Amino acid sequence: MSVPSSNKLRKAARVVGKTLSFRNAGVEDAAFILSLRTDSEKSRYLSAVSADIAEQQTWLARYASLDDQAYFIIEYQGDTIGTVRLYDPQGASFCWGSWILNNNRPSHAAIESALMVYAYAVDCLGFQGSHFDVRRGNERVWQFHERFGARRVTETELDYLYNLEIEAIRVAQSRYRRFLPNGVVVSNV
Repeated sequence: MSVPSSNKLRKAARVVGKTLSFRNAGVEDAAFILSLRTDSEKSRYLSAVSADIAEQQTWLARYASLDDQAYFIIEYQGDTIGTVRLYDPQGASFCWGSWILNNNRPSHAAIESALMVYAYAVDCLGFQGSHFDVRRGNERVWQFHERFGARRVTETELDYLYNLEIEAIRVAQSRYRRFLPNGVVVSNV
């Protein structure tokens, strides 16, 4: 697969991994997204959103016209189990977040979906690293990222800020290969 020379985030209709798939989010996903974003347990480390479904639908309609991010619904065996968003491209680095998995997810969903994010961004879009933040209180998630090779570069009152360089991504892809042995297949239709 050839890697594009420009590092630009692009939407894909579908990104398929070993057992999970990402589907581009649409207005029809507003209720599902809102159910995750307003769940007190799932959203306690996320920025607050309105519980108004019309506002979520408006945001998703606006998202459809944007070319600087990709927002995916995560699916497992035809069921929607979560969300993930890639955004804020800065040179060769991208940010990702809005990563929420519901309680019906398989036990391997976190690792496979993280590997899929990196396979899509690095192997398909040509990025060479990632930057992201995790709420300080979200210990399980920042420990996950650190085990994955992310390096904490600074912190704020609310967040730890991380970088994950291409070398660490490649090490993680090799270490966790059993969860995504063949990379991803991307479809734009």
